[in-house]
Amino acid sequence: MSVTAEQLAAKITPKSKVLMLNFPCNPTGATYDRSTLERIAAVALRHDLTIISDEIYEKVLYDGVQHISIASLGPEVAARTVVINGVSKAYAMTGWRIGYAAGPKPLLTAMANIQSQSTSNPCSISQKAAVAALRLGNPFTTVMVAEFDRRRRLMVERLNKMPGVTCRMPTGAFYAFPNVSGLLGKRWKDQPIGSAANLATYLLNEAQVALVPGEPFGSDVHIRLSYATSMEAIERGLTRIEAALRRLS
Repeated sequence: MSVTAEQLAAKITPKSKVLMLNFPCNPTGATYDRSTLERIAAVALRHDLTIISDEIYEKVLYDGVQHISIASLGPEVAARTVVINGVSKAYAMTGWRIGYAAGPKPLLTAMANIQSQSTSNPCSISQKAAVAALRLGNPFTTVMVAEFDRRRRLMVERLNKMPGVTCRMPTGAFYAFPNVSGLLGKRWKDQPIGSAANLATYLLNEAQVALVPGEPFGSDVHIRLSYATSMEAIERGLTRIEAALRRLS
C-alpha cells in the first residue's frame, strides 16, 4: 500500500513542485525498500521536485525491515530533500512537542526565518528531554516496538476473521488500515452503511469504539485503528467491533 514510481510519474503535472513522502506510513504502516526509493528519487530528479520526507516512525519497524532515508541515496537527492522527524513516536514523547528538520541550509534558513516570526520556541525542558531521548532512548524503543509487534499481530489476525474485513499486515508505525468494502451496503435498522465514515459512526454508537474513517486519508473503503494502547483495550475493542459487525444485515 505504498506509491510506486510509475504511479507517481502518472500524477505529475507542470504545476507539481513538491513530493511529500511519509514512511513508515500513517495510516497504512507501509514501508519502502531501497530499490523503490531509488526509482521514486529518479522521478523527483527528472521533474525537479523538492522532497519532504516525513520519517517520524523510522524506528517503529517489524519483521526485520530496515529504514532507509531517501536523503541517503546520494548528494543530488540530498540536495533537494528535507527530512522531518522528532521524538514523539520513537520515544513516546508526544506531549513534549519536539520535532526537527534536516536539509539544504538555504531552505532551512528560510524556514527558520518564517518560523521565528510565527511560533514561539519549544521550552528548554522539552529540548533537554529530547536530547536525552536521542542519546539514551534506544533500549526503551526496542522494548516498545517488541510490544507493538505483539499487538499488531493480534489486531490484524482478529480483523481478518471478521465478516467483510480484510487487513494487510503493516511493516511499520502502529496502525492497522483494514479494507471494509465487504461491509458497505449492509444496513442497521434500515440505515445503510454506505462509506467508511458511516461505519465509523455506527461502531462509535453501537460498539463504543472510536476509530478513524479512511476518507481523510483518501479512501472511503478503509478505517484506521491504532494499537498504541494496552493489549486488554485492544482485545476489548475488537470484541465489541466484531459483535457489532455481525449485527449488520
